[in-house]
Amino acid sequence: MKKTHITEQKFADFGLHPQVIEGLDKKGFEYCTPIQALALPVLLTGQDIAGQAQTGTGKTLAFLTATFNHLLTTPEAEGRKPNQPRAIIMAPTRELAIQIYNDAESLIATTGIKTALAYGGESYDKQLAKIQEGVDVLIGTTGRIIDFYKQKAFNLNHIQAVVLDEADRMFDLGFIKDIRFLFRRMPEPKERLNMLFSATLSYRVQELAFEHMHNPEHVVVEATQKTGHRIKEELFYPSNEHKMALLQTIIEEEWPDKAIVFANTKHRCEQVWGSLAADGHRVGLLTGDVPQKKRERILEQFTQGELDILVATDVAARGLHIPLVTHVFNYDLPDDSEDYVHRIGRTGRAGESGSSISFACEEYAVNLPAIEEYIEHSIPMSDYDPTALLTDLPKPLTLRSSSQQRRTNTTGSRSGNRKPQRRPRAPRPKKDS
Repeated sequence: MKKTHITEQKFADFGLHPQVIEGLDKKGFEYCTPIQALALPVLLTGQDIAGQAQTGTGKTLAFLTATFNHLLTTPEAEGRKPNQPRAIIMAPTRELAIQIYNDAESLIATTGIKTALAYGGESYDKQLAKIQEGVDVLIGTTGRIIDFYKQKAFNLNHIQAVVLDEADRMFDLGFIKDIRFLFRRMPEPKERLNMLFSATLSYRVQELAFEHMHNPEHVVVEATQKTGHRIKEELFYPSNEHKMALLQTIIEEEWPDKAIVFANTKHRCEQVWGSLAADGHRVGLLTGDVPQKKRERILEQFTQGELDILVATDVAARGLHIPLVTHVFNYDLPDDSEDYVHRIGRTGRAGESGSSISFACEEYAVNLPAIEEYIEHSIPMSDYDPTALLTDLPKPLTLRSSSQQRRTNTTGSRSGNRKPQRRPRAPRPKKDS
């Protein structure tokens, strides 16, 4: 949870339960972000909300605070058993569910509210045992939650609070039937506190709110611009043959502390990863095919600074809170204009500056007009000198050969394969004015 700035509204002024305040204090949260300042007064009266806020605005803390406070101040339903959840938080991806759980840890510690995770790709039996030990708040993806429900691990008869996070993404990923399945097995909307959050309150999201919530109040935090003002954007037009060499050259010139490289397909991500790994970079690969345990390990290594570069599909573009990302590279311009905003929003967070560097290549330049129309400005363009690009790039690794590479180059050096004369280079061309 980011201490993203900030209003003059203090959490302590809301009359929250003392154990909730203690949990917030432990994490250093004193003042609210705009979405928290708008949402919490409404939620604390028991009113449902449909909130619009971009990733990184503090919405996770808003709904966690409201959920834990509601459970502490509302009596349990009569006849509830320990393994019957009182609140359910639905997320579109495993990574986001895990992040929400991690963000809730201080509140879990101070309130004693039992919280469990349910998501695919992880031990079914382990998650089931945790639920059967007792659960108040269940956080997870809809598919695994439904699996447990159908196995009669719990029922939803005693749900008192519901959160649907990133509702627009739920639609994009085709989870709307799962969402409706779960809602229809809960108490009536007026008998529970309902919270929906989305980057956009589109017609379909508002229709979902109307169907499964009780007169929700719309809470909207409009960004002053769709891309953060602390993010320096830059655009190149590389030929296909220059694209990888240009990426490598810019990385060597910029030498980013922590960078994410986005590509549009799993295969393209593997190619980019292989080229960077072969050149000695500490780089991780995050796509839908990476097993869950490995995904968690890669994200932890990247967050802790053991990896400098993460190559990812858009599975990592939303919901992940990775601090201090200095650079985002759009190796491929995304097909969805909103994904451009979500991608570059990984940098320039919590008051820090960041850089976004995009390639309008022969294949994906067609996406640029729609992106610039959506973000309501042109991306500043830079030229490059083809003769100044790196030419001594090693043969890319493949996933099959990577284990052998690790055995032969175990230093973890960012420059293990670099020739000493490669670092000093001519300055990058200035942007067109």
